[in-house]
Amino acid sequence: MNAMSRVLIVEDQPAVANALRLLFELHDIDSTTARNADSAMRIVRRGDVDLVVQDMNFTPGATSGEEGTALFRQLRREDPNLPVLVLTAWTSLETAVQLVKEGASDYLAKPWDDARLVSTVRSLLDVRSLTTAPQVSQRQRIQGDLCGLVFESEAMRAVVALALQVAKSDVPVLITGPNGAGKEKIAEIIHANSNRHNAPFVKVNAGALPDQLLESELFGAESGAYTGAAKLRIGRFETANRGTLFLDEIGNLSMRGQMKLLRVLQSGEFERLGSSETRRADVRVLAATNVDLREALARGGFRQDLYFRLNVIDVTVPALAERREDILPLAEHFLSGARAISPANDHRSLSDASREALLAYDWPGNVRELQNRITRATLIAGGARIEPGDLGFDHSGGVHGGSDSIERREVEMALLNAGGSVSRAAASLGLSRQAFYRRMEKLGIILERRPKA
Repeated sequence: MNAMSRVLIVEDQPAVANALRLLFELHDIDSTTARNADSAMRIVRRGDVDLVVQDMNFTPGATSGEEGTALFRQLRREDPNLPVLVLTAWTSLETAVQLVKEGASDYLAKPWDDARLVSTVRSLLDVRSLTTAPQVSQRQRIQGDLCGLVFESEAMRAVVALALQVAKSDVPVLITGPNGAGKEKIAEIIHANSNRHNAPFVKVNAGALPDQLLESELFGAESGAYTGAAKLRIGRFETANRGTLFLDEIGNLSMRGQMKLLRVLQSGEFERLGSSETRRADVRVLAATNVDLREALARGGFRQDLYFRLNVIDVTVPALAERREDILPLAEHFLSGARAISPANDHRSLSDASREALLAYDWPGNVRELQNRITRATLIAGGARIEPGDLGFDHSGGVHGGSDSIERREVEMALLNAGGSVSRAAASLGLSRQAFYRRMEKLGIILERRPKA
């Protein structure tokens, strides 16, 4: 947060405006006030406002929220990037939600929670400082803990620079991109370079959670809360308290799951299953998806209010085919990892033909597929040189057996790496169990279950 950041409070009741000013002053946040829309717009046009905290009504007795809506739309026309936080009584809650859909940064209900309000204001000021900061070259920005990420491309350099830039800002981040491209690694980088880096980093494959397990997994469950709950279960939000919660494959979360998640993101409050005690969690949420959420919004498959909660900052990880400069460095990195695991791989290296084949291939499975192919090659290569055939390529650089063969090998490798666990294999590919089973059925893969000795 910039030391010169200023908050404009738009509130017609002097007692409420003074309470807000005092609260912000106690937390070293500079603020000024306006009692109506006209005064607010005059102050904004001076150009020294970084965040507006606005009421929904400015006339005594008004409850419709129309005045607040009109002011918000004026602010959007004046400065589309200016963050606006709406403070609303429950009578105007529906209107406030609509403003979030139109681009308001967030809304909080009156009476507000001081800690949550201050935290939200700080986060929005951080976002504002990111959008107004002077641009520097990508190479100058890459300073921080990269968590072992390997890249050479300018495309990934831009992604990493943005991840490092948003890391210190305690705001939600939506990480998008295809399966296997490295979304989880970007989440790790954001956490490692954040002010929460010494606290837990908790990962959840949200899309793989069936509705009946969702609440106990995310929020916990008391002993005896349901059949088979023999002991207390601590949920992921509680485990991640003061740290970061990474919700992978958020686009596959059911509508019921989305509703449950929205509530805790709005209030920071939840109850364990089987308990009426309300608990609080101080958690930064990072979410990832390979789904086009805007398309999902259009067809009603994803909640708009949840989307706007999660998508404060969007970081898009490009497919491996769009950053071919990274292919060989990654291949060498995975080969080095194989050498560290087994002395038998010490002498292995990629032939020139293999390098050409790796560069020519389109990588539908992205980085994960590249890692699997290198692992496979180290297991079956007959000599010191890894040849295209060891990587699953034919002599022309194509793939043995076509696209179904590629997909089959990816599924089989996921099952092998997961020790036959469908849940873990599905999670590694960013799929739900049901989607993974459908893929197995399509490819004719039968998982043999052997009786325990």
